[in-house]
Amino acid sequence: MTSFIDCDPALGFGLDTLPYGVFSRDGHAPRCATRVGATLVDLSVIERLLPVAPETFGSPHLNAFMGAGTGTWDAVRTRLQDLLSADGDDALRSDDALCTAALIPLADVTMHVPAQIGDYTDFYSSRQHATNVGVMFRGADNALMPNWLHLPVGYHGRASSVVVSGTPVVRPCGQTRPDDAAPPVFGPSKQLDIELELGVFVGPGNALGEPVAIEDARDHIFGYALVNDWSARDIQKWEYVPLGPFLAKSFCTSVSPWIVPAAALDPFRVDGEAQSGDTAEGDAAANPEPLPYLRQAEPRALD
Repeated sequence: MTSFIDCDPALGFGLDTLPYGVFSRDGHAPRCATRVGATLVDLSVIERLLPVAPETFGSPHLNAFMGAGTGTWDAVRTRLQDLLSADGDDALRSDDALCTAALIPLADVTMHVPAQIGDYTDFYSSRQHATNVGVMFRGADNALMPNWLHLPVGYHGRASSVVVSGTPVVRPCGQTRPDDAAPPVFGPSKQLDIELELGVFVGPGNALGEPVAIEDARDHIFGYALVNDWSARDIQKWEYVPLGPFLAKSFCTSVSPWIVPAAALDPFRVDGEAQSGDTAEGDAAANPEPLPYLRQAEPRALD
């Protein structure tokens, strides 16, 4: 598909992507948008052309749209592709006044955290990452804890410290114990670290006590974004036992201003690493098959 909006291929974000975000401009309240290349499309301006409830995109966050479910997500995505394509519906491109109001250079806006985040969970989803951090804290012989091979390991982060990418990070202070033979000391972290992670934004939720079956997970995943999980490793090493990360992981989490819809990445789903119980060494305990409630029939990873 080709858009009538100029799009440098090097920038990505064409009609196959159409990410969602929240922006503000000229002192006006934040509202929702998508983008094509370096051009932002104000969705509140063209909302009457889209299959959504009124004021869905005039909101300062994407939550109403995220909660509408896959039927609405797919319908809006298809309609946007039609309106923004060079040979689709000309309701936008033939209206100069509407184009002037809706199409804004990305350089002229301020981007915000795209959703109102009430809670988030940080998962130890990469075996390599879990092993590397385990070596850092417990040594190579005890790096990967046995539960990691059987269940999703994670913790709840502090949603109030999630900021949009580019926000300055203040180096945290806390207790560390650089000398095991001496008492702990207080001061700024000397081992500030980053973790590039995949953020998953959940749309429709579930009632308390009603689990979401793994085969229904796709119906709840609105989209994905890059996340930078900042970590104060020296503070974390001292405070994480026995209840896990606290101040060392709660001072800042940076998130991309753009959420790539799940539909844009569905063509890139791959099987991921095998969890069959088989290994080259024949040691099933080193690679156990998940319990039935965690098994997936369709490809579970993204290329």
